[in-house]
Amino acid sequence: MFNPCACFVPGNVIPNFIPGLKVQVFHGLEWKKKGHFAIRDCFDLYCTHGKATTARFEKLAIKHRYFDVVETGWPKLDGLFKSSSYQWPSRTNDPVILYAPTFSPALTSAPELYEEIIRLSSLHSWQWLIKFHPKMDPVWMEKYQGLSVPNIKVVTDSDVSNLLQAADIMVSDTSSIIGEFALLGKPAVTLNNAEPGDYLINIEQPLDLEAAIVSALQPSAQLKKQVKNYAQDLHPYHDGLSAERVLAATEDRLAAGQRGLKKKPVNLFRNLKMRYQLGFWRP
Repeated sequence: MFNPCACFVPGNVIPNFIPGLKVQVFHGLEWKKKGHFAIRDCFDLYCTHGKATTARFEKLAIKHRYFDVVETGWPKLDGLFKSSSYQWPSRTNDPVILYAPTFSPALTSAPELYEEIIRLSSLHSWQWLIKFHPKMDPVWMEKYQGLSVPNIKVVTDSDVSNLLQAADIMVSDTSSIIGEFALLGKPAVTLNNAEPGDYLINIEQPLDLEAAIVSALQPSAQLKKQVKNYAQDLHPYHDGLSAERVLAATEDRLAAGQRGLKKKPVNLFRNLKMRYQLGFWRP
């Protein structure tokens, strides 16, 4: 069995039988989703992305007293600002709209916006790039992929950074990718965002999408400022060095040891459940 000194986890849990320091690096910027601030007794170190999340995790660290919090930025974004723009054969000089809905059945806009996106594609020369999360309901993925519309392209590439660079605006809902897009200073239109802020053009009905897109393509100075402020609060690091900061924070924590911190709760039920799910019963 491997014997790591540290494990870096983009998920919510890690079995306690895996040795080493447990480091939470998160799997997205969207802190509004349920459970983002849930403490599951798994981690020794939380590497946060910016003020929007750091302050709350610091309060939780004071409350629980068995983990540390260090603001590092998100390693996944280290290449975002240097990424090239996505290219495809039929690209024109018309505005590019990236549609990137979340996969969560309770939050996704994919069913509600399907007909409206088709309607708008016939009225405007806007170019649509559609990117689905891998966990999106296959039924809706297939419906969008089955569209035979010249200015709609469903992208299956794994890279997202080049799509963010290519798009002029984004259409989404409560997806974590909205935060990544905001870091490039670009506006987003959302349908029923869980916690809409002033950095978004949020709508409640699909028929409002057209007017919202027109506004986003010609954003006011106020909206640009609000997007910039939100991005600064969410993830202020544009230097591509977040991974290095995560490693440095991990090394500091390993060198310091417990430093008076309490031991993590055993949480016997959760750890037995994970052993059962993974079929691992050795000590």
